[in-house]
Amino acid sequence: MKSYTVLKNQKFSVGEYALVPIRYEDRMDILKWRNEQIYHLRQNKPLTEKNQEDYFNNVVAKLFEQEQPTQLLFSYLENDKCIGYGGLVHINWVDKNAEISFIMNTELEPLFFTKHWTTFLKLIEQIAFRELNLYKLCTYAFDVRPHIYQIIENAGFTKEATLKEQCFFNGEFKDVIIHCKFNTLYKL
Repeated sequence: MKSYTVLKNQKFSVGEYALVPIRYEDRMDILKWRNEQIYHLRQNKPLTEKNQEDYFNNVVAKLFEQEQPTQLLFSYLENDKCIGYGGLVHINWVDKNAEISFIMNTELEPLFFTKHWTTFLKLIEQIAFRELNLYKLCTYAFDVRPHIYQIIENAGFTKEATLKEQCFFNGEFKDVIIHCKFNTLYKL
C-alpha cells in the first residue's frame, strides 16, 4: 500500500469501514462510479480508461511524496473491498482548510447513502482535524441531491453559503450549497 508523506497514520477506521491512501487497483471502479454520477461532479464529460490511467500516473502518484499536497485521496473500504472513494481537495495549507469530496458505489446509494456518507464524514474528520490539524472543512454541493444536506448537518456541519445559480444542469442553472465545520480541537 502506498503512503502519504504528510500523514503519520495511513489507515483510519471505524468498525469494518476504513479510509486508506487511494489504491491504484480501485481506479476502474472509481472511473465507473464517476461516469455514472457525473451529474453532481465537477466533470463535464465521461472519463475514459486512458484519462484515468493518465490521472493516476501523472497526478495521484505525485501526491504521495508531497509535503503539502493540494489533495489527499482515499479508497473507502468495507472489509478491505473498495466501495467508494473521496478525500480532502483544494487543501489550503496556509489558511488551514479543505473541501470534502466523496462518491460511493452507485449501486449502494438507494439503501446505504446515509450510512456511508455518515461513516465517511467521521473518518475524513479524523484525518483533517486530528492528523492534519486543519481548522475548517467544507462541502460544495450542486443543489441536485437535497437529501444530502440533512446528513451533512447531522454530522455537525452548518450551512454557510448558497451560491445562486452557480452551475448549469439539465438546461437550467442550479445553486451550489456550501456547508462547513470548524475543528474544535484546533491547536496553533
